[in-house]
Amino acid sequence: MPSSHKPRGRPKSFHDKTEATRIQALDRALDVLDQLASGGGQTLSELAAVLDQSPATVYRILTTFAARGMAETDPADQTWHVGANAFRTGSAFLRRSSLVERARPVMRRLMEETGETANLGVERGDQVLFLSQVETHETIRAFFPPGTLSPLHSSGIGKALLSVAPATRIDLLMTQNPEAFTPNTITDAAAMHANLTEARARGFAHDDEERTIGMRCLAAPILNLHGEAVAGISVSGPTHRLTNAHITDIGTKVAEAAKDLSRALGAAV
Repeated sequence: MPSSHKPRGRPKSFHDKTEATRIQALDRALDVLDQLASGGGQTLSELAAVLDQSPATVYRILTTFAARGMAETDPADQTWHVGANAFRTGSAFLRRSSLVERARPVMRRLMEETGETANLGVERGDQVLFLSQVETHETIRAFFPPGTLSPLHSSGIGKALLSVAPATRIDLLMTQNPEAFTPNTITDAAAMHANLTEARARGFAHDDEERTIGMRCLAAPILNLHGEAVAGISVSGPTHRLTNAHITDIGTKVAEAAKDLSRALGAAV
């Protein structure tokens, strides 16, 4: 009698993360796609140089992606760009949760109340992955398109998520020699703990030109039904608008927006 057991769709070695289980050619191809997504159009020679791969290899990867709609080229300047199918594939990530849809009206309200760009992000490894943004109408503004990554230790949302993380998580992050992007970037564990203690006390975290000189960000964590931080919401803008006099008022609005979204997810806040 045939077995009724259905395969789970993954081999016994699924949890083996060693090099032996990885496909090197696929790794190289995804490196190309990541590089395409990192900025504007790039030529074949530029991609090959940045990735330290041969132009012939990169060209084969690009033409394969182009055939699948994952990449496209501009014949006028011979640059390569991410294709429409890459966006469609990536959008499947957003459909895993209703968080983005729930957050949009809250983010829009936050942008209108503060006059600054509102952002939504989640933790991915030691970085923040930005999922959504509602831009201010001001000409000078912060820009974090969906898919942008930013280090936890130097971003508002990252510090908001760390403010509710176990102390051991913070210690581990700070032992990994976090990069100092500006003179304000916190790279010392004791200083980070002190900064996050302040964030917990006031209800929001503050990126004070720690990633980019001239830009500030105020953020708060979004909690789920179990009280776990699943995302962060923030407003970001230039220091000449996000002045010290405005920090408490705008930070409080961000914290309230985070609470609204947390309640929508079932958190008791």
